[in-house]
Amino acid sequence: MSAAEIHPAAVQSTLVPELVVGFDLDMTLIDSRPGIKAVWDLLAAETGVAIDTELVVSRLGPPLVWEMANWFPLEQVDAMVARYRELYPTYAITGADPLPGVAETLAAVRRLHGRTVVVSAKYTPSVKLHLDHLGLDVDEPVGDLHGAEKGIALREHSAGIYVGDHVADIDGARAAGAVAVSVATGPFTADELKAYGADVVLNDLTEFPAWLEDYVLEQRLDALMTSLTEHRKLLVAFSGGADSAFLLAAAARAIGPANVVAATAVSPSLPLAELEPAAAFADSLGVRHVTPPTHEMEREGYQANAGDRCYFCKAELVETLQPIADDFGIEAIATGTNADDAVAGFRPGIRAAHERGAITPLRDARLTKAEIREASRRWGLVTFDKPAAACLSSRIAYGIRITPRLLARVDRAEQVVRDHLTSYGVQNVRVRDLGDKASIEIDAGLLATVDAATLEELVRAEGFEAAAVDPRGFRSGAMNERLANPERYR
Repeated sequence: MSAAEIHPAAVQSTLVPELVVGFDLDMTLIDSRPGIKAVWDLLAAETGVAIDTELVVSRLGPPLVWEMANWFPLEQVDAMVARYRELYPTYAITGADPLPGVAETLAAVRRLHGRTVVVSAKYTPSVKLHLDHLGLDVDEPVGDLHGAEKGIALREHSAGIYVGDHVADIDGARAAGAVAVSVATGPFTADELKAYGADVVLNDLTEFPAWLEDYVLEQRLDALMTSLTEHRKLLVAFSGGADSAFLLAAAARAIGPANVVAATAVSPSLPLAELEPAAAFADSLGVRHVTPPTHEMEREGYQANAGDRCYFCKAELVETLQPIADDFGIEAIATGTNADDAVAGFRPGIRAAHERGAITPLRDARLTKAEIREASRRWGLVTFDKPAAACLSSRIAYGIRITPRLLARVDRAEQVVRDHLTSYGVQNVRVRDLGDKASIEIDAGLLATVDAATLEELVRAEGFEAAAVDPRGFRSGAMNERLANPERYR
């Protein structure tokens, strides 16, 4: 495979199973009682049978055929079920509403790169109609399963968590070996659900995102620390950013600081302001810090600055660090690649490092950027809120040949902008070299409060003929937007 082929590394994590969360539907995700009652009222009117529809909707959960048998002779049940299902799409779907916290719950799973599956006793086509009507972002709808039978679908989809409102949902979670999370929004109280054996009981789904994020973070941190203890010694490629700083701290905790070496590569692409804080951080951990020079500028593929520039940079880094690791008797070189990087879709550098044997403990533990920052905060690391600081070459538009002069100019321009905005509490500053002009990106929240003309003048004074503040504000990977949509940025 050539370096010019741009795609993320295809290696998947084996340390932590993929996050898959299963949900019941009725009274867990949606309040379907008004619509269901309307259908039962129609059945009562059509048949003349006195059905206590309020009682029916107070005990949702078991299969429809069970409830139907409470009101009709056995020989009529199948026909009544069929009629109910005929009426359901017209009268029940629009009567259902999402329960509080549903949108936030599904979004929380997505943020953690997880998948969702709905496993319900409801007729499968009806499950799909409800989800589609309410626009609920669910990966897989499954119906016609109740109680322990739900474990079949949960196992099939590798769900590690199942959320429901009924004691039968706890049976389903148990059958799948999943964590049973109960919400007290259905026919059972929190005490009843707890007494039946739920692992976690919540009042409703508004409490679920916080629980999930904390639970998953603990699982992933445990996996990270376990994986790190498998190494007698470790060399960490330490840029000084939040990710590699957290990895360095985790390694020091797991195997002891004397067994960890931090290596910060020094080259024209490293912002000068990064080196001293990196050294201080490593010293605070009691970790040895080395600063080998790297020579990516001597690689034609790097200078050419095509879309695969990062491949050549990371290749140079790992190839430079390997002899250092050998000298220290270290068998593994670790990078701070995280789970978000792995799904970004444009990371040729990840592949270069993988091809050269570097390991990615954070990604393998499925730790996201947000989780790394939260764990860093809990550990008291000063880098927990450090702004992203990609290498200076990422500021040069693809196709413009990289030179030390261009990198130094960008570094100076960013520093003067940052210094000017210190009193504003600026976090993120980027000066992008677009060839014919500079694009200045700052935190979007500051755009309305700063004088753009002053920033543009400061940047021009550092050697740019023209400069303009980007009205969209700072965003990581802005240069990749130009690569993906070249016509838009001509």
